[in-house]
Amino acid sequence: MTTSNQALQRLDYLDAVRAFALLLGIVFHASLSFLPVYIGWAIMDISTSALVGTFMLISHSFRMALFFLVAGFFSHMTFHRKGATGFIQSRLIRIVIPFVVGWFLLRPLLVSGWVMGMQSLRGEVAIIASLNEGFNVVLGSLNAAFTGTHLWFLYYLLLATAAVLLMRQIVVWHPRSYRALTQRVDAVVHWLAHSRLAFIVAAIPTVACLWFMGHWGMDTPDKSLVPQWPVLFIYGVFFALGWLLHRQGNVIEAFGRISVGKVFLGVVASMAAVLLSGFEGQPGHPQYPLIKALFLFSYAVMMWSLVALTIGAFKRLFNRPSKTVRYLAGSSYWLYLIHLPIVIWLQIAFAEIPWPWGVKLILISGITIAVCLLLYDVLVRASIIGLMLNGARKRRVLFAWRRTAAFVN
Repeated sequence: MTTSNQALQRLDYLDAVRAFALLLGIVFHASLSFLPVYIGWAIMDISTSALVGTFMLISHSFRMALFFLVAGFFSHMTFHRKGATGFIQSRLIRIVIPFVVGWFLLRPLLVSGWVMGMQSLRGEVAIIASLNEGFNVVLGSLNAAFTGTHLWFLYYLLLATAAVLLMRQIVVWHPRSYRALTQRVDAVVHWLAHSRLAFIVAAIPTVACLWFMGHWGMDTPDKSLVPQWPVLFIYGVFFALGWLLHRQGNVIEAFGRISVGKVFLGVVASMAAVLLSGFEGQPGHPQYPLIKALFLFSYAVMMWSLVALTIGAFKRLFNRPSKTVRYLAGSSYWLYLIHLPIVIWLQIAFAEIPWPWGVKLILISGITIAVCLLLYDVLVRASIIGLMLNGARKRRVLFAWRRTAAFVN
């Protein structure tokens, strides 16, 4: 299928969707200290709420799936704009370099956050000593390099990209079957975007993968570079779906179209998942396997529904050029890369303050985003880092005293 010039045009609302998925991840991490049960996080706040668990369950079900779908959509666009060689080069620059460099810079800061979290339990926090310990731990354990951070999503994005490129090349090598196969795949994607039963059907293989997760719901595969195949399959499917949706131009609009049926399905599935999640800690229940299966099915339907509904909602709200949206979209990658150490340090700073958890969550999320945006405008947007992350140097907005003709809007 030939990609039209219209299909190569960037869609503003999908930029907004990608920014939303990444910013939601910042709020998700900021909420972890407010869970009413200890989960091994760096710090546990004195103010907690069960509502945080509900937010985490729902948001974690779809935020990364949404990101991978949009990443696949834009990847197909970039592939046809730059060609195979240019696309591979751009992925190496935008994914591999941030993954490698980011690990060496961020991993010590994250370890220091955990050290400070333990120190805060004793009523004292030694920042410099914690930083030194963080760097010593990382340098002394390079056998576990590139693990233990939130940058795992770059590794899985790279794996999903490589898998799609490999499958595409295998198909291209067989020109006789190429046309028939692509027509069938396009027909499946078209059906998935238009059928009322699509998300029910798509939930079945998703449940099969979710069954092998370490807990009920999506795992976070940050402990090893050995791929967790169920996680890779789910996120890989969403990446491939985004790739294939771009092949058919405006089919993504049908996929994200908001309807009463989709909203009803998403709401019911979300409510069922929340209600059934309470049984995860009751393995002795006589109906435990059945309850788990019902939960996972609800979770999978929730995942697919919320991905589609988010795309549809953002198309209605942001389907027009906006400097603010483009700025946030351009900065969101940087924000997500560097946010976690800042979030953890702020969680430690706020942990013992007797304020409502909601106030502290808003402050931690807001301060983190503000600091990251400041660093983005000062250090990244107009620099070689911005060129690497965004594909171009862009004019500063917050501190716009430096103007050069080399920058682009």
